Amino acid sequence: MGSTIAEKILGAHAGGGTVKAGDVVVASVDFAMVHDARAGNALKMVEKLGVERLSYAARTAFVLDHYSPPPNMEAANVHVAMRAFADRHGAFLYDVGDGICHQVLPEGGHLTCGDLVVGADTHSTTYGAFNALGTGVEGTDVSAVMMTGKLWFRVPDTIRVEVKERLAPGVWAKDVTLTILGRLGAEGANYRVIEYCGSGVAAMEIDDRMTLANHAAELGAKAAILEADEKTIAWLKAHGARAPQPVTADRDARYCERIEIDASTLPPQVARNHRVDDVIGVPEVEGQKIDFALIGTCTNGRLDDIRQAAAILKGKRIAKGVRMIVTPASRQVYLAAAREGLVEALTAAGASVEAAGCGTCVNITGHLIPGDGQVVISSANRNFKGRLGNPKSEIWISSAATVAASALTGRITDPREVAGGEWRPAAEGIAA
Repeated sequence: MGSTIAEKILGAHAGGGTVKAGDVVVASVDFAMVHDARAGNALKMVEKLGVERLSYAARTAFVLDHYSPPPNMEAANVHVAMRAFADRHGAFLYDVGDGICHQVLPEGGHLTCGDLVVGADTHSTTYGAFNALGTGVEGTDVSAVMMTGKLWFRVPDTIRVEVKERLAPGVWAKDVTLTILGRLGAEGANYRVIEYCGSGVAAMEIDDRMTLANHAAELGAKAAILEADEKTIAWLKAHGARAPQPVTADRDARYCERIEIDASTLPPQVARNHRVDDVIGVPEVEGQKIDFALIGTCTNGRLDDIRQAAAILKGKRIAKGVRMIVTPASRQVYLAAAREGLVEALTAAGASVEAAGCGTCVNITGHLIPGDGQVVISSANRNFKGRLGNPKSEIWISSAATVAASALTGRITDPREVAGGEWRPAAEGIAA
């Protein structure tokens, strides 16, 4: 019996032997990350154990992205401690405004195909877009990685999802992940790996592939992994990553489940009712009034997401009474969007473009708090009750294109029904 991609990566990092789902292994970790909302535990554990020399701290990134900028004294002091710790032990530091952890790690060249990467955040599954095994751990686990370079893992079962055919214009990877959430349910892939493949995935650009891998966290997945191709290799090379070691599944690999999706038939999707798995096609709910629109987060704050929004909103104004916030995933994304004229286009349309960070997504900064009964449409990954600070409001989640189209009309709108809504990445941006 052959092996899945996850089994091969874990086996290679656990001494090179063959491992199968259910095995428990101790594996060497190539890179680790901890952000400011989880760093406290990591720092306390190192102090508690009295370790002076962290042999593997140089393979770790400290990212100041959740409390960005710090909303109170306690958060500011966490940042002070993280900066001092990173400086003392030689860890990488990404400061306020540099961006969201899941964006800056691949941008910084810290991972490549075949790597095992852990991060103190559930959306560390994002790294699977680059044919790496990325998974979420606790801050104390990152302490162990900095000390020993290793962690233990139970090898997960794998679900193989084949996405057939190319997505229609106006439909994105976010719509694929929402479709799977609607089918499997939240946490329907608990402690399993999702192995994405198929012509539909191959047709996606890297930004969309990162969305596909990122959103696996809402399914409870341990990881989500894509096969590597020319696009993957070129992107990694452009960002200074180490030489890739692509990993493919064997033809006779064992999967606990196989799913097929015809991407060409999918309409844009939305999740509603405080549930990530209450998913319905946009055409079925068009006309639902909205009050706020949010584009950003680690799921959909990349350059192509911002291009989608600008393609729809350039030269227009968002609907009266609607407030719109755009949060780029990183400083690099922000600068690229500025160079292409996207920031100007969105600002002129009535949106507020913020510095890169997670604060708006999880309501740490308080920049988007809806009133009672108000409706937010967001490209974030979660719409849990009260997530934006008011349990009496509603959050609908969708692609950036659907968010922008809805901001334009003031109601949930199929992006295919508005000018610019069928923009494709093959275009050269929409610079002014």
